[in-house]
Parts: sequence; structure tokens; C-alpha cells
Amino acid sequence: MIARKRWPRTPGNLPGLGVLCITLAFSANSQVKTETNVEEGLASQTVKIETAEVVYVSGSDLVVKTDDGELRHFPNVSDDKTVTVAGKELTVHDLKPGMKLRRTTITSTTPRMITTVKTVTGKVWRVSPPNSVILTLEDGTNQSFNIPKGQKFDVDGRETDAWGLKEGMNISATAVTETPETVVSQEVVRTGTAPPPKPDPPKQGAALLIIVVPAK
Repeated sequence: MIARKRWPRTPGNLPGLGVLCITLAFSANSQVKTETNVEEGLASQTVKIETAEVVYVSGSDLVVKTDDGELRHFPNVSDDKTVTVAGKELTVHDLKPGMKLRRTTITSTTPRMITTVKTVTGKVWRVSPPNSVILTLEDGTNQSFNIPKGQKFDVDGRETDAWGLKEGMNISATAVTETPETVVSQEVVRTGTAPPPKPDPPKQGAALLIIVVPAK
């Protein structure tokens, strides 16, 4: 069955109440069961690597230069965006100009098929072939079910379609639907290297003392 909706009970001040109560009294064994199975296919992965160099950082603002020379500004970088440098997790506040950053994005795409098997049993309360049937369920409620095209019903071991249903019949029916979907997940790994050490300043040579001796 594809869809169902709540069918209102007959109000207490209408003559149909007695008939409705008698129908519900014979519905102790009616029920609706749904089973869902998920089958996953082979996942595919894509890897994207981006590198850049820190050129400016102030508070939570970060400016980097990409490999193609473009300057990119990242305002208000949150503290949960960390970079692993020499085994330590650094936040934006720990970054220094000259640091090399590397962001690796791994995207996984997994196809899967969701199979839903819905089985309903109950007593026919009203039928409008070939579109819908109202069944009395075990909780004492009537529910209306849309009948898919070609749906078959089991009545005491005999198969019939919607036109063969009669009020008061105990029936069961099973509908199987398959829904394909794709699940996409991403993992981002951020690493970096410290800037190279500054070169030592050139050493000052020893002072050269020049003594001028006047000629005699």
C-alpha cells in the first residue's frame, strides 16, 4: 500500500454508530507491518588537495596566498577549525605568516537502495474499486489505503483484485517499493608546516686599524 490516512469515526449522534461498533468488534487480528531493508553499493571517492601560505593573521581573521598567487580572506575563523602542525593542533590564533597550509578534502559517494515491504491485514469496512479500500485495524480505527495499479489481495488463500473485495472480508496485501538514493559524506584534513627560520644576520667583520706614518 502506498499511502494511508486516518479515517474519522462515525460521530456518536449518528445511526451508523451501532454498525461501526459491531465491525470494530471483529477486528482483533488486523494489523499493518512495515519492514525496511537498506542495501549499499560500492562507494566512490574523490580527493581534492589545496595549498596556501599564511600572509596575514589577526584575531580570527586570516589571509592566505594560494599557489596561483590569489589572496583569499577568511574572516571569523572558528576555533574548531584546527591545523595539525608538527603533531600539534593549532587554531587560527596560533598561525604565523609564512606557514604553509594544506587542506585535503575526501568526498565519498555511496549509492544505496531502500526496499520497503508493507503488509496489511484487516477486515474490509468499505471499498471503492479500483482506487481505495477502508480497513478496520486492530487498534479499533478505520484507515483508508490507496490501491496501487495491479495490486492483488489474499482472501482466505485466494488471490483477487480490488473489484473482488466485499465488505466484511478478512484480507491481506503486500506492497514492495524500492527507492534509490545517494549518500554523500566529506572528510576534511588540515595540515601545515611552520615557516622556515629566519637567516642569521651577517657577522660584522673585525675593525681594520689603518695607521698612516708621515713620510720623513
